[in-house]
Amino acid sequence: MTMSAFCCTRGELALKKRFEDAYAKTTDPIMKKIERQVCGSDYGGNSWTTREQADELVSVLRLGSATRLIDLGSGTGWPGLYLAKQSNCSVCLVDLPENGLQIAKMRAAEEGLSKRAEFHVADAADLPFSDEEFDAVCHSDLLCCLVRKRGVLENCRRVIRKGGTMAFTVISLAPGLSANSYERALANAPEFVEADTSYSILLEETGWHQAELFDLTQAYRDSCSRQISADEEFQDGLTAILGRQQAAERLENWRSKLRAIDDGLFRRELFVCTA
Repeated sequence: MTMSAFCCTRGELALKKRFEDAYAKTTDPIMKKIERQVCGSDYGGNSWTTREQADELVSVLRLGSATRLIDLGSGTGWPGLYLAKQSNCSVCLVDLPENGLQIAKMRAAEEGLSKRAEFHVADAADLPFSDEEFDAVCHSDLLCCLVRKRGVLENCRRVIRKGGTMAFTVISLAPGLSANSYERALANAPEFVEADTSYSILLEETGWHQAELFDLTQAYRDSCSRQISADEEFQDGLTAILGRQQAAERLENWRSKLRAIDDGLFRRELFVCTA
């Protein structure tokens, strides 16, 4: 595993610490059972990407044995390792919390992927790779958790070869919200969900051609509903892992998020772009 210098905002560093704490719990059998019910995976994923959506990424990204993929904000390996397993591509997993990458490294060894997987502790807005080093790039619900969205997209464009493909999911605020709805949306969305401009414009300004756009909001809503059901089913186990107060707060947060989605306060989309 390699580590590069990185620079985050104070808020991003605090978020990194929360992800580190979350990753430390992902290997617990109860957490794996919940994840399987919600997303159909058990990698300890930190996004809303389902197994069905990950399967679609294999074809969208045109992955194969000759492809080199970079997965940003990869966490404990979902969906990057799964994509490598399904397509026989090689994968480079990049994230800041080192403990998540350590878990991913162990999973890669278990699945016979060690020779086709590499791991880097690095900032997605300051990637330590040469120009045009990769054939494809993916990131799942990453940009809505980072301040420097433009820097991430610029770096993705730099490290991908001409004609390569990027696919990413992102949660964003619905346009035209009232002041009250806007504040409620912020309270239920990822911490840095606000963007200076639309992602379509941001992609154009950073040298990307937007090929396709898919609305995944209903699937996001369904996943959140499954999350509530799973947390309710395994509430005793979650209490043992998180403590009574945190387990109860977690469940109420999911319920509040579901109400916000149902009220149209934000959306989740998949962008497919070419370099």
